[in-house]
Amino acid sequence: MPIHHAADIRSILWVMIAITLVVIQYSDPRWVVYLSPISCYLAIACGTISHNHNHRATFKSPRWNTWFGHVLTLFYGYPTLMWVPTHNLNHHQFVNRPGDATATWRYTNQHRLWVVLTYPFVSGYFQSFPIREYISKVKNGKPKLYARIRLQYTIWMGGYIGLGVLAALLYHNQQTGLGLYLWFFSVILPAILSSTVIMFFNFVQHIHTDAWSEHDHSRNFTGWWFNFLFFNNGYHTAHHEHPGMHWSQLPKAHAAIAATINPKLNEGNLLWFVFRQYVLSPVFPAFGTQQIGPFPGDETSSSSP
Repeated sequence: MPIHHAADIRSILWVMIAITLVVIQYSDPRWVVYLSPISCYLAIACGTISHNHNHRATFKSPRWNTWFGHVLTLFYGYPTLMWVPTHNLNHHQFVNRPGDATATWRYTNQHRLWVVLTYPFVSGYFQSFPIREYISKVKNGKPKLYARIRLQYTIWMGGYIGLGVLAALLYHNQQTGLGLYLWFFSVILPAILSSTVIMFFNFVQHIHTDAWSEHDHSRNFTGWWFNFLFFNNGYHTAHHEHPGMHWSQLPKAHAAIAATINPKLNEGNLLWFVFRQYVLSPVFPAFGTQQIGPFPGDETSSSSP
């Protein structure tokens, strides 16, 4: 099981722990109340791992990479092969400008709690268009890849259904609803939170940034704890400028350009940012973000990078 980069030992370890916690909860549902919160964190972490795996394959073996992606699908909450049309081919091309399916400004450029809470639904809907177009093209031109996509969708839906049936069978003769409780809190809730929080990360990393700028197109969260827990996902500017760079190298790449980034886009602490933006700024607007540069949806601003 040779890997490309030693740092990915931690990625693999996190996935193994995530699997182990599900097994423990299925073995004894009394553990759910204690382990479900950890499973929720690990599922979100698996979302960032799947993002990183999508950009830089974890293993040297294509077969291992394929099956790692299938496993990550169950924790991320959606087939990980769909990072390609929505992220690689779309978001990285347009970076919150017109054409980006994940644009933060589609119906409003306000940065309010109600906007961020509805964003996953809006973003998810518009990401469905490049997904359908991509699958259609693959179906007609790349039968082997299309077979992998079909298998991953089958694993995605079949996995959740199978785990639900297994929970019901294991505990059908015990407390009513115990199987449903186990299935939801150990498997489904973590998966829902994973895909939702990953979209939240995308929102706060791009809302009110300058989509037309060379370095101010993304917001960074540079705190050590966030980047340890989420595999350097906070170094977003460097990631966009070097999408093929391994996640472990992003702190160094960020340090090289940090002085060229608007200081307002280098946040030290995500929790303080969230509190300031969604709790304080409705009362004290000075605490909220302001649009840097031109409105991202204004195509006339295109001195595009």
